Amino acid sequence: MEFKEFMFKGTVMNGFVMLFVNLAVLILSIVGIVYSIVLLDGSDGSQGGWLLGGSILLLVVNIVMWCGFIQLEPNEAKVTTWFGKYSGTFSQTGFYWINPFYGTKKVSLRARNLDAEPIKVNDKTGNPVMIGLVLVWKLKDTYKALFEVDSQTMAANPNAVGSDTKGLMNALENFVRVQSDAALRQVAGQYAYDDEDTKSNEPTAADGRLLDNVHRTSAIDGSPTLRSSAEEINEQLEQKLDERLALAGIEVVEARINYLAYAPEIAAVMLRRQQASAIITAREKIVEGAVSMVKMALDKLSDENIVDLDDDKKAAMVSNLLVVLCGDDSAQPVVNAGTLNH
Repeated sequence: MEFKEFMFKGTVMNGFVMLFVNLAVLILSIVGIVYSIVLLDGSDGSQGGWLLGGSILLLVVNIVMWCGFIQLEPNEAKVTTWFGKYSGTFSQTGFYWINPFYGTKKVSLRARNLDAEPIKVNDKTGNPVMIGLVLVWKLKDTYKALFEVDSQTMAANPNAVGSDTKGLMNALENFVRVQSDAALRQVAGQYAYDDEDTKSNEPTAADGRLLDNVHRTSAIDGSPTLRSSAEEINEQLEQKLDERLALAGIEVVEARINYLAYAPEIAAVMLRRQQASAIITAREKIVEGAVSMVKMALDKLSDENIVDLDDDKKAAMVSNLLVVLCGDDSAQPVVNAGTLNH
């Protein structure tokens, strides 16, 4: 971020010293006015007139000097201008006095939090999703914030900007909100919601057939998604926000996605798809285990010479075992007690 802000280099005096000086000047001017009135009533009218004019002038100067006091708390600053020209930013904490002819606008340098409402965007595969973010930001360059962003028009009460810190910061918050919305839409549109959306667009060969598992896995694995790659998405989001908010001299402290879900119109369908995917994955695991157990049973029977099975009996045994092992219900055994001879 290129900084255009610089420190105020004008005359700065301790506020308590100037307070004492101003009080002394105020008392002196009042005494001068009273004494000049006494002289005017007496014989020396010309001397009283000069004293009265000087005392009134001193009182006017004193009134103007009272306008030069400023008080700043930690992480606050005053942006100063000299008849429209930027003169620097004063950020020393405490009670001070500067030339009252400098125009000043108070700004807050403290961190602020933005919890953006979830918005509807289309992910990389075109699915509508609801996504929201939480953003922590603070003012870094006061020059850009005041003179490169039209905070007057953005404020709810334009007349309050400049004299009211809250009005200015609310105007900047509106700017941050709009740019956050745009950055979030840009980032979310570059990624699929989850791996299932990516797998639905699996790569195919030239004749339209799906590629083999090795090529398909290499094409799918490692692809970041909104649901599984939170850290990468947050880094991308922070980068986009930094680029957009640098114009207003705003630094992004942290940006994170805090809400992610399918849009209501497809949420039910996607839930059924996820349930179906889970069922298929579970079935694959069950079948894999069942085949392993059947193979082990056949090998044991053969190695220990328990019974000799021909191919037909082996096929029947495999069929029965797979039904028992892969079925949802418990098996009901049937006892063969032999045959009846008539």
